[in-house]
Amino acid sequence: MAKKRRVYEQGHLRKYLVVVDDLPEVETALNFAASRIAHSGGVLVMLYIIEPQDYQHWVGVRQVQLEEETNTAKAIFRLNRRKLNNAGFDTIASEEVIREGKKAEEIIKLIDEDEDIAILVLGAAADAKGPGPLVSSLAAGKVAGTFPIPITIVPGDLTWM
Repeated sequence: MAKKRRVYEQGHLRKYLVVVDDLPEVETALNFAASRIAHSGGVLVMLYIIEPQDYQHWVGVRQVQLEEETNTAKAIFRLNRRKLNNAGFDTIASEEVIREGKKAEEIIKLIDEDEDIAILVLGAAADAKGPGPLVSSLAAGKVAGTFPIPITIVPGDLTWM
């Protein structure tokens, strides 16, 4: 069972969680979350998840892969922060989190650990193939009815001025 959200208690701020990677729909989700934070307050939490690979039994290879993925995550955080600053969201507070594991599991674990995370914001892909694997698995998958917080799905072709 999910922990009680504490965002409405004294000293707590609503956190908007956005899972970041190099897909174009992430920018739409970040802009939406930043816009909500700018208008109503809160904190942006950018989560990058390093997914497990098949060759984990090779410790040296696994360590190199983790270092490369961590560097990629940091570069994606910097790029997204720069884009948000250029869009006029330079005053919003943000946190950066790197996790290792399966995406859906790590998202739920982080939400369970941080009682201030109130909303998960996902960007849907704008192509005809569907909304994307993360949106499909969370919004329409097994966890959809029992997810611990609301999920906001932002259309991938939404434009920002």
